[in-house]
Amino acid sequence: MLPTPLRPRLLMPGLVVAPGVFDMVSLRLADQMGFEALYMTGFGTVASHLGLPDAGLATYSDMVGRVRAMASAASTPLIADGDTGYGGLLNVRHTIQGYEQAGAAAIQLEDQEFPKKCGHTPMRRVIPAEDMAQKVRVASESRSSKDFLIIARTDARTALGLDEALRRADLYLRAGADILFVESPESPEEMRKIGETFKVPLVANMVEKGRTPVLPKADLESLGYKIAIFPVTALLCAMQAMREAYSHLKANGSSTGLNTPIADFSDLVSLVGFEDVWAFEKKYAPE
Repeated sequence: MLPTPLRPRLLMPGLVVAPGVFDMVSLRLADQMGFEALYMTGFGTVASHLGLPDAGLATYSDMVGRVRAMASAASTPLIADGDTGYGGLLNVRHTIQGYEQAGAAAIQLEDQEFPKKCGHTPMRRVIPAEDMAQKVRVASESRSSKDFLIIARTDARTALGLDEALRRADLYLRAGADILFVESPESPEEMRKIGETFKVPLVANMVEKGRTPVLPKADLESLGYKIAIFPVTALLCAMQAMREAYSHLKANGSSTGLNTPIADFSDLVSLVGFEDVWAFEKKYAPE
C-alpha cells in the first residue's frame, strides 16, 4: 500500500498536530484517532525498542524496521526520525531510499555530529553547515517521489545561537529541504522570529519540560508553524501509569484496588486485531 502523502495537507490552512508514536500499540491507537500525521519519535522508539537513550546507539537497520512496521499498519501519514542519516553521503542516500520504500511520508534529518543526542538534552554538537547542506541535497535527489518530504533540522541554536540556526536553516532550504525544523528555541519570541524568517512549513517540537515552551495550538499557528510534533507526550503518560500500576502490584500483590485508569482487556484484543484471527479460524480451521 502506498503511503498517504502529506504534501497536499501542508498547502491547506491550519496546524498539523502529529503525536509521537513509539511502538505498535501507540501507533495503532493514534492511527484510529483521526490525526493528520503521526511522528515516529526517535527518542521513544529507541527507548521502547532497545531500552537505550537516544544517543546515536540505534542503527539504520534498527530504525528502518520500525518505520516499515509502523507505516504498514497505519492509514495516517508517518513522519519518521532519520537522525543524521546514519553516516556519510552514501549512507544518507541509502537511508532516504530505505525509509521511502518502507512507507514513510517524510523523513527528518539533523545536522548533529555522530553520535547524535536528543535535541532537548545537553552536549550536542553540529557538523559544518555546508556538510549538512550537501546531505540535504543528496537526500532530495535520492528520493523517487517529491511526495516523500525532507525535513531538515538544525540543532545549532543551543550551542551557536539563534542567528546561526537561522543561517543554517536557510542553507538547508536552498539545498532542497521541503520543511524546516529549527530545534529548541527557548522562548515564544525566538519562535516568532523563526516564523517571520521562513515562509515554508515549519516544525515545532513540543517536549513537555524541554527547552522549548509548549504552546497552545492557536499560538503555534500565529507564530507561523505548520506542524507540531509531540514526541513523548503519550510515552510519558504511559510511563507514569505503568509506574503506578507496578508500584501497586509490588505493594499489594494484586491489581485489586488499583486507582490508575485501566482499559478493558477487550479493547486491547480488538486493537491488535484478534477479530481477524477469529474470522480466519472460523472460515478455515477444522471443527
